[in-house]
Amino acid sequence: MIDQQKVYDSANRSSPILEELRVLVRYRDLIGQLVARGIKVRYKRSFLGVAWTMVNPLLTMGVLTLVFSNIFRFPGQDYALHVLSGLLLWNFFAQSTTAAMNDLVWSGGLLGRIFVPKAVFAVSALGTGLINLVLALGAYAIIALALGARLPLTILLLPLPILLTGLFTLGISLTVSTAAIYFPDTIPMFEVLLTAWMYLTPVIYPVEVLPDELHAVLRFNPLYPLVTSFRDLLIEGRIPAGGTLLSALLVSLGMLLLGWWIFTRKAREYAYRI
Repeated sequence: MIDQQKVYDSANRSSPILEELRVLVRYRDLIGQLVARGIKVRYKRSFLGVAWTMVNPLLTMGVLTLVFSNIFRFPGQDYALHVLSGLLLWNFFAQSTTAAMNDLVWSGGLLGRIFVPKAVFAVSALGTGLINLVLALGAYAIIALALGARLPLTILLLPLPILLTGLFTLGISLTVSTAAIYFPDTIPMFEVLLTAWMYLTPVIYPVEVLPDELHAVLRFNPLYPLVTSFRDLLIEGRIPAGGTLLSALLVSLGMLLLGWWIFTRKAREYAYRI
């Protein structure tokens, strides 16, 4: 008998959603290398080195504390840590999403020469952001102790809101990266959107200063339950409310699934679009 010849049909491929995930797992070593490169590039020529992770939020915290601590009627120490904690999580989100877009858009030459899973850039940007966040949290602990604050035991549960924020960040990164491939103006537009989004999120101000009618509006801000859960564990020393955790879980998983679906639908075309 003659063996039947196996025919490869490019149109009969598995779902792009699952295919991209399988390839991403196969290229996990590349993700590690990109994360290591991102860390080295970020701090290689920096005089302050890793300490630079905290310089920006620390300076911002100092300015905002001097300007707004009396307006919001918060003790200087409490307001300083309130702002700093919010900036740490916000910078993780903003820097990771922006880096994911830029890395994918500027990788056009690489994608045209060799096969690389397209999602690798968003995942590596997220990994770099997570390392920066962990380093910044170590510096936060030193600053908090220097200001006379205590570190509650609930900080041991911080990986949960960080994980949820990471899932949400990855979903947003995949979505805006897809838009940036087809619409180059997405990058500057998203940076403007980030500025507006930060002021619509209680990052630099306590939610208590808002009128009651605006509290309901915050429920439509997907970052609100994430920031609230993070602060409850880091500063307040309490377990976040069940409703807050549920909202954080739903927006994170929902955004991740939506972003992954949007990104993988057109992933095979990115090398020709960039």
